[in-house]
Amino acid sequence: MTVEQNVLQQHSQKHQQTLLNQLREVTGTTDIQLLQQALQVSNGDLAEAVAFLTEKNAKVPQQDETTYYQTSQVASDRYISVGSQADTNVIDLTGDDKDDLQRAIALSLEESNRAFRETGITDEEQAISRVLEASIAENKASLKRTHTEVWSDSPNPHDRKRKDNCPVGLKNVGNTCWFSAVIQSLFNLLEFQRLVLNYSPPARVLDLPRNQKEHRNLPFMQELRNLFSLMVGSKRKYVDPSRAVEILKDAFKSSESQQQDVSEFTHKLLDWLEDAFQMKAEEDSVGEKPKNPMVELFYGRFLAVGVLEGKKFENTEMFGQYPLQVNGFKDLHECLEAAMVEGEIESLHSAENSARSGQEHWFTELPPVLTFELSRFEFNQALGRPEKIHNKLEFPSMLYMDRYMDRNREITRIKREEIRRLKEHLTLLQQRLERYLSYGSGPKRFPLADVLQYAMEFASSKPVCTSPVEDIDTSAPPGGTTGQQLPPPPSSTSELDSLPPQESSGSASAPTAAATAAQQQRVAVHKPFTQSRLPPDLPMHPAPRHITEEELRVLEGCLHRWRSEVENDTRDLQGSITRIHRTIELMYSDKSMMQVPYRLHAVLVHEGQANAGHYWAYIYDPHQRCWMKCNDISVTKSSWEELVRDSFGGYRNASAYCLMYINDKKPFLIEEEFDKETGQILSGMDKLPPDLKQYVKEDNEQFDKEIEEWDAMQARKAQQEKLALAAAAAAASAAPSSTSTSSSSPQPMSIASSPPDNTVPQQDPEYLEQPSPTNDFKHLQEDTERAISRAAAEQEERNPEVLLNAIMMTPNMQGIIMAIGKSSSIYEKNGPEAAFFKAIKLEYARLVRFAQEDTPPEMDYRLHHVIVYFIQNEAPKKILERTLLTQFADRNLAFDERCKSIMQVARAKLDLIKPEEVNMDEYEMWHQDYRNFRETTVLMVTGLELFQKSNYVEALMYLIYSYQYNRELLLKGPYRGHDEEFLGYHRRECLLKLNEQAAAMFESAEEPEVTTGLGIMNELVVPCIPLLLAYDTEKDLLAVEDMRNRWCSYLGQEMEPNLQEKLTDFLPKLLDCSTEIKSFHDPPKLPSYSTLELCERFGRIMAALGRGPTEGR
Repeated sequence: MTVEQNVLQQHSQKHQQTLLNQLREVTGTTDIQLLQQALQVSNGDLAEAVAFLTEKNAKVPQQDETTYYQTSQVASDRYISVGSQADTNVIDLTGDDKDDLQRAIALSLEESNRAFRETGITDEEQAISRVLEASIAENKASLKRTHTEVWSDSPNPHDRKRKDNCPVGLKNVGNTCWFSAVIQSLFNLLEFQRLVLNYSPPARVLDLPRNQKEHRNLPFMQELRNLFSLMVGSKRKYVDPSRAVEILKDAFKSSESQQQDVSEFTHKLLDWLEDAFQMKAEEDSVGEKPKNPMVELFYGRFLAVGVLEGKKFENTEMFGQYPLQVNGFKDLHECLEAAMVEGEIESLHSAENSARSGQEHWFTELPPVLTFELSRFEFNQALGRPEKIHNKLEFPSMLYMDRYMDRNREITRIKREEIRRLKEHLTLLQQRLERYLSYGSGPKRFPLADVLQYAMEFASSKPVCTSPVEDIDTSAPPGGTTGQQLPPPPSSTSELDSLPPQESSGSASAPTAAATAAQQQRVAVHKPFTQSRLPPDLPMHPAPRHITEEELRVLEGCLHRWRSEVENDTRDLQGSITRIHRTIELMYSDKSMMQVPYRLHAVLVHEGQANAGHYWAYIYDPHQRCWMKCNDISVTKSSWEELVRDSFGGYRNASAYCLMYINDKKPFLIEEEFDKETGQILSGMDKLPPDLKQYVKEDNEQFDKEIEEWDAMQARKAQQEKLALAAAAAAASAAPSSTSTSSSSPQPMSIASSPPDNTVPQQDPEYLEQPSPTNDFKHLQEDTERAISRAAAEQEERNPEVLLNAIMMTPNMQGIIMAIGKSSSIYEKNGPEAAFFKAIKLEYARLVRFAQEDTPPEMDYRLHHVIVYFIQNEAPKKILERTLLTQFADRNLAFDERCKSIMQVARAKLDLIKPEEVNMDEYEMWHQDYRNFRETTVLMVTGLELFQKSNYVEALMYLIYSYQYNRELLLKGPYRGHDEEFLGYHRRECLLKLNEQAAAMFESAEEPEVTTGLGIMNELVVPCIPLLLAYDTEKDLLAVEDMRNRWCSYLGQEMEPNLQEKLTDFLPKLLDCSTEIKSFHDPPKLPSYSTLELCERFGRIMAALGRGPTEGR
């Protein structure tokens, strides 16, 4: 065959495939045989072919032997369909006026053909273009989004820095999760990676590409090389594939932007790569048949063996992605068996001529990379839209393909026949077993063994003759009459206690004298419901009325024997069924049928519905011997269990749509490259050719510069903050000195009598709420001290609690003053030091009691005192001692002589603590944890108060951050934070309420309402979904599923085009399953609460919500 003939043949085959694609798109018919027959009948006229397929109530005609089963040369056709596995239902496009409809279709097809003749771009390519247009438009729109949205880059480059040699992710530049999943799967095929990185364009097309394919493919190949090189050597955690997507988009000219099935993209991507490598192969192989590495890597051949009305035929065909139907099958082998055999198997290898028809497929050559495309989408003709198939489909990690090879044809046929015979026998056994397990002739059926057991129990029951009326109401007399009503029995203990002694005592089983007298005085009253004269000897429980001992003995013997026989038969049937199942499972387990092993390399997963969803990939890393989950920018370690949960289907809306297996006997597919001189494994930048090394080096330098600029900016900010703090401190220290020189008011404690500044911390923790002795508002301090002194003098002989009721103080100060008051006798007898030890012991004992007390949700002593928090969380003893000493050393205790003396003793004790005795870093860490606990509480209280007022928009951020901060606290110990389930419930409910509000706004179809509702989803709900998915709790997952299902339910409803467009744009964001927190809202501003106010608000909101329905969703 000449080159010109080869080109013409390829053009003819691709044109035929284009016609098939157009016909499939117009009619919705997926049966390739029926489509080919329609084209054959119409002689390539698409309008007639559509008319043929849309004829109302038409039956599918028999195919002609010379049309479909004719042997043809298809060696270069990679688009051939593998068998006919779809239903042959035809969409009825005929309306009231069929002629008008067909004329419209004819005009549409004519326009499509004219566009193809003028531009050379097929409808399939335009469909891909629409996907890319949508992605680029989304990417451009994302540039205008604020940093608070989940898909934005973090402004801190350290968050985007690659850690060690972790795999590099791909940024989702707008509805391009499918691109990331496919590219990551191919990139991790190291042989494919090497082919792309080392690709060099043909020399003859470097200056001026000679046709459209070269103009399209070569720039794309260069961008793919750049992208792969960054994934190899970048310092970034993830890279941006926008330029590669831009090249793909620019290759087509289409103004439409709608999402299509990504399997089309995968198919087309490999086609473009094949074309690019074909150009290079043709240049390198002068005078020889060119070898295309893409074809050798991804394409195989199978033999189609067919029989039509007794006449046999054979075809050798090429395949790439092998399509498999999912519906009706439980595992991958069942799918393959159905795809390999069509029609009546017996006639395919029968020696006799038969009128039966069918065909088998046998692989003659398998590619190193074997890709199965799982058909999980079907067109619902009743609803007029595609739907996703969520059925469970299992697949193995190691797949043996021997049974499908042509060289094992005869062995496989024998085994298939044996399996068919076993399955027939299995069906009979299961039917027999079903008769035992579902016995009876009515609508309700029961196991026969149980029926016999119930009959035996009935026969052996003894009748207990008791009136059912008495069984219901023991106060009613027999015979249908009733007397005067007795007083009702006491309903509570208090009523029982109020009765006279003779009425409340005595045996419960024997009637009392009063009751007997009351029964005798009853007067007959007509009651229609008790006048029915029920038989007085009706048994209380079902039992035989008349049966002799002999009859019972015979019946029990028969029933017992029959039950044993039934149980034995059931056991034998179940054993036989189990053995047959095991035999079928082991049918291909002999070594001769385990010589073609294929190991699972990648699983591409889709979650969502047919019209929208999210894609990610699981890829096996043979060097770390673990699965990796590639979900856009996030690449994390995973497990086979997680893969099974997300990929098999039947769980939520996630399932595999593409399986990539690699030949386990060809390790070069995943082996690292070795240096030819040193023998060392090439890794990182060493893998790259010189031009790509330079490209990655420049990008890394740019990223390093970005980090340096960020660090410099942060250093400047820190320096400015430090200077501002120093200036504020200088101003604060200057103010008291000037005030003291101008004021003659007495001071409670002079500067000379104060200990050195280094004896106590410069500044007490803010939660202690103890004002500095150098207060700028000194007159207020003096007024307070004078008031305290007057109150102390007036109440000197009274209990310290009375003093506390008159003076507003923080809980920790109240406790200290109470302890000092209780140690007053010790102070008078033994002096301040003994009183100090007594007071500190009393205060510590009080706090220990609080820490051990079982309190209701609205009372949390940890908020009252830091020591309670420390005790519950087992802080070191030295930390407790120093914290308590610091409390007693507070200068504000100097309002009378006794407190002042004890305060000075505490300060002296602090001065005696050596630096090595207390680790100040650890001390500060514990106090910082308590500050974090209080901040978390403030966030929680504020969020719950807003939630209670139904202000869900403002409440959400407080609840989100309080949950996150609380979780971080609980990681250190169970008493570090609040109840996680309680917080999680209200966070989850707040999101669900917002989702309901937004959905109601969308349903209103009013433009302002729709915009507001989608704004709530995009700005609040969608960014929070990864937080619910991050920890994989069942209730959170169900909540996310509820929210997604609510919005996915709109897909099948009629709505305005602008609403449909907004919904299509929004759904991929909602269905994004990434748990990576890419960017988020800033924490809300914390309100300022005093300790008393915080405890009061906490108690009030917890009393209202603390016993809420946290067991619910």
